[in-house]
Amino acid sequence: MSVVVGVETARDVRRWRPVAAYAMLAAATQLLWLTFAPLTTASAHHYHVSETAIGWLAEIFPLFYVVLAIPAGRLLDRSFHRWLAVGAMLTALGGLARLVAPDFAWALLGQLLVAVGQPLVLNAVTKVASEHLPPRLRPHGIAVGSAGIFLGMLLALTLGTLFGGAHLAALLQLEAAFAVIAAGALLFEMRHHGRSDAEPDVALGIVALREVWSDRNVRVLSGLLFLGFGAFVALTTWLQALLHNYRISSTTAGGLLVAMVLAGALGAAVLPPLVVSRKAERSMVAGAVTVTVTGAALLAIQHVVAIDAIVLVAIGLLLLTLLPVILELSERRAGASAGTVTALLWLAGNAGGLVVALLVAVLVHHPTPAFLALALVALCAAPLVLALSTD
Repeated sequence: MSVVVGVETARDVRRWRPVAAYAMLAAATQLLWLTFAPLTTASAHHYHVSETAIGWLAEIFPLFYVVLAIPAGRLLDRSFHRWLAVGAMLTALGGLARLVAPDFAWALLGQLLVAVGQPLVLNAVTKVASEHLPPRLRPHGIAVGSAGIFLGMLLALTLGTLFGGAHLAALLQLEAAFAVIAAGALLFEMRHHGRSDAEPDVALGIVALREVWSDRNVRVLSGLLFLGFGAFVALTTWLQALLHNYRISSTTAGGLLVAMVLAGALGAAVLPPLVVSRKAERSMVAGAVTVTVTGAALLAIQHVVAIDAIVLVAIGLLLLTLLPVILELSERRAGASAGTVTALLWLAGNAGGLVVALLVAVLVHHPTPAFLALALVALCAAPLVLALSTD
């Protein structure tokens, strides 16, 4: 009996190693994406360009994602390990390109490489779990991969604050090393799979996309991510500027932002398997909508930092946990088209981030209407909760 248990334990460890390597790589993409976000002014001085130009080093990511999400999903469905490896190599090369010279052109080239590779990496989150884990462990695998994404965001914000603008070169070196190690770990774990990818028995191209989109639940899940992830991106993008109008310092606002993302990363890692095992997906989504609507309204009408902290932690916890729960629901229905379905969901989330962030940007000097607009965006998800099927 002990021998059997030992064999099963070793097998479980082997199953989880590719998932852990993938989580590292997903974290690396977010780390490189948000490198300059906490250091906009210092980076502008470093590269001798405007703050607007530095902003584009991050803004190109959602723009590229909207364009490349569907093609990347189709490539992953066609030859999963090969194209995930391409995404890993582009991520590592992007991190290294930023080290070639302290010049904005090299920084932009590095960000472009990572932005092209990011859809190939992030669209693989459900497929990594389904390829390497048995059905009972797949919710856990999706949760780990999603948590890696959010931990990468948190790491970028934290390291940017710790290093500061005076040590930007050292920060770039550290991030490049992390990206190379993460890519190398994933390629090592996939070394026996690269040549064995078979063409799946699945229609690709426009036909596959139509079939996927014809699933009503996929449309509902896409709408939920459009609104939920859109609200989260708008908060992370404009929170400091909005709270500045309430005379809350940038340091305090930055701390609130880190707390929000940290709560979300922990929630995404721990809560989804519990939600799935209790078949409480609809209740969890309804809770996320309710908390976001109520929390955004509270942010609009009161200015007490302690209350803001509680509200933002609750919003971060539920909105970021929403992502792996939705991805797990989609994985049950996707079959061989998992890459395409995940691509659609990520496309919806990134498109929501662009649209809702733009809406808040218009109101950035009027925080009360801005937060109320976020509450209204979240409220629009209520009909989708009622339409959601968890079968």
